[in-house]
Amino acid sequence: MQTTYALKPIKAEADHEAAMELVENLWDAKPGTPEADQLEVLGILIDQYEAQQYPIAAPDAVEAVLFYMEQNGLDRAELGKLLGSRSRASEFLNHKTSLSLTQIRKLNEVWGIPADILIQPVRESA
Repeated sequence: MQTTYALKPIKAEADHEAAMELVENLWDAKPGTPEADQLEVLGILIDQYEAQQYPIAAPDAVEAVLFYMEQNGLDRAELGKLLGSRSRASEFLNHKTSLSLTQIRKLNEVWGIPADILIQPVRESA
């Protein structure tokens, strides 16, 4: 196991590859050892680099609601009750209108869908 490596910011893909290789070498480090500390810091550096290089876009509000409904066996009628009417739910699900602040709060409170996802403007459907 390699135990000495000068940790440095990851600025290029070659740095990233070297860091990932080192992670493999340090993976079985025992907690409390210098190797384990190095592994932890390396993980933070890798995470920061990947977040900058490969950002993940927030999901579309409609897709997030549809996913929640599917995962919880809910239908459009139940969404309609929550949003105030079936037609309102239909407009939202068909990307015709965004949610109101009251509807965002209700979906967040009742279904636990993060408000930062729901607050996004509805993207036009393809």
